[in-house]
Amino acid sequence: MVAKLSRRPVARRRILAGALGALGLALLGAGLPVAVADGDGPDLSRFYDQKIKWSRCQGEDMPKDLQCGKVTVPLDYARPRAGTLDLAVARYRATGDKRGSVLLNFGGPGGPGVPELAYGGKDFMELTNRYDVVTFDPRGVGRSSPVSCGDGDEDAFAAIDGTEDDLSHPGDVLDQLKKAAAQCAEHSGPVLKHIGTVNASRDMDVLRSALGDKKLNYLGFSYGTRLGAVYAAQFPDKVGRLALDGVDTLTEPLTEQGAVGARGQQVALDAFVDWCVEDIACPFGQDARSAREHVGSLVRSLDEDPVPTDFGEPFSGQDLVSAFGQALYSKEWWPSLERALAELVENGDASGIMTFATRGTSLPLPWRGKPVGGLVDEEDVPLDNLPAALMAINCADDPDRPSAARLTEELGRLRAEYEQASPIFGRYRLTQVLMCYGRPKGTDYIRDDVKDVDTPKMLLVGTRGDPATPYRWTVETAERLGGSAVVLDNKGEGHTGYGSSKCVHRKVVTFLLYGSLPPSGSSCGPEEGRR
Repeated sequence: MVAKLSRRPVARRRILAGALGALGLALLGAGLPVAVADGDGPDLSRFYDQKIKWSRCQGEDMPKDLQCGKVTVPLDYARPRAGTLDLAVARYRATGDKRGSVLLNFGGPGGPGVPELAYGGKDFMELTNRYDVVTFDPRGVGRSSPVSCGDGDEDAFAAIDGTEDDLSHPGDVLDQLKKAAAQCAEHSGPVLKHIGTVNASRDMDVLRSALGDKKLNYLGFSYGTRLGAVYAAQFPDKVGRLALDGVDTLTEPLTEQGAVGARGQQVALDAFVDWCVEDIACPFGQDARSAREHVGSLVRSLDEDPVPTDFGEPFSGQDLVSAFGQALYSKEWWPSLERALAELVENGDASGIMTFATRGTSLPLPWRGKPVGGLVDEEDVPLDNLPAALMAINCADDPDRPSAARLTEELGRLRAEYEQASPIFGRYRLTQVLMCYGRPKGTDYIRDDVKDVDTPKMLLVGTRGDPATPYRWTVETAERLGGSAVVLDNKGEGHTGYGSSKCVHRKVVTFLLYGSLPPSGSSCGPEEGRR
């Protein structure tokens, strides 16, 4: 049973900000692979033999043709009799000549799949020509035994992200981080010890069997690419057609990933400012250099004097950084961001910008419609589940746990490195990285074993202007996975390509439906237009 936290929409803003700012940080889960039902090791046959009972999804605004169900998996794959948990699953049924299912993961980590498919399902309807289109809430996420930190994050974030002197007393910061970790453990229940990408991959194989598929066909975005790569390493003989869009690194430490993310978001913010100043309505004026200075001043002034809101808690500069981090993933959101910023700057009204800062979604894709709040039962899903799950999975995935002495010694250097990467996002991303302190060491399985997979050819899509998962990660991951990976070079902008590029969309759909891969070295140009 997961403890519920108070329903304060903005009280979780700093931890939610850390979550939304770290969408590109997708790391491998804790634990080592375990034999499946037909191999050596614990008997998992009762899980692999189950069938899903489908029924109409319950909830506000749920599409009538979306079906929901559940799949039972062991809490601990090493001790399958020690307890179970149920994963929430959803599907759109195949309308054509069905050849199985295709499983979707929209990213995160920490993003629930069921509401994503409910709101964004129209962009995957072509796949129903041959597949049931299926998704799930991974363990610890959404309706699948959700984790929570209660109020444990507030003091930790307050100790780091407020004033210029926050990191001048690193001992106090580390104490707050340890307290926050203990609070998360208290509120999350037994699933917290068994969260992470390795176990989520095992769950996917149980789900594959419950769907009646001999092979897993899969489309993963951002963090979902890491999940797909781990599955390919654990279950190479069960791999069908795998497409990975917005590919994460398999090797870079969390601290390096945070700096990369800060740098990428700063580039995206600069591009937004350049676009904004061309419009007379831009609240920062028409000169790009002074506009960038205005943005920095606005963040600092809001940290010093937050704007009151209707939710009872003020809107701070770090909340604004959260909003930027969310809105900059897609150019399609820039006009809305400009209008929301104008309301904030000219009228002191934060309601518009808060729709970005508190949206609570996992991966900002261009096809997304509404926030997920209307689709989840708030009595079942803690308000802070997405950021709590993001931290839990990232930390379970990360084997690096520097000592207090080493971290104290390196805080100053890390702060300087992150602020050099981005004066706006640097401290923000450093905060998220530090949140693993005080938690158990994660797995090193990915660094050692997720490589040279012996699977059918898979499609990897990298976008040149991706602010979260740089193109070089696609190339590096393809090389690490070996000869199984074919890279599609998307010469566009934004995070992932499927929802924004007609060319990428067409090639991914063609591969999943017919198994036809683009030639090695193929590319999609920005001139081919957005979807």
